[in-house]
Amino acid sequence: MSSSDEALGRAEALLAQLNQKREELEQLAKAEDIDGDAAVHLIADLAELAKQIEAELTRARTIVDADG
Repeated sequence: MSSSDEALGRAEALLAQLNQKREELEQLAKAEDIDGDAAVHLIADLAELAKQIEAELTRARTIVDADG
């Protein structure tokens, strides 16, 4: 497996985590008594995961460009 494939694999795993957190946030939003602190925490988690995904995609692109 190449380094770019490994970076893409990590990005896919992070995307799965992001989708799980998004689903948690959607469920929280449907609750009658919304926990604001939990929502803020989930949004922060989503933002961090998005940054990590972007970093892995950038890493994969850099590797491919260098090999190109």
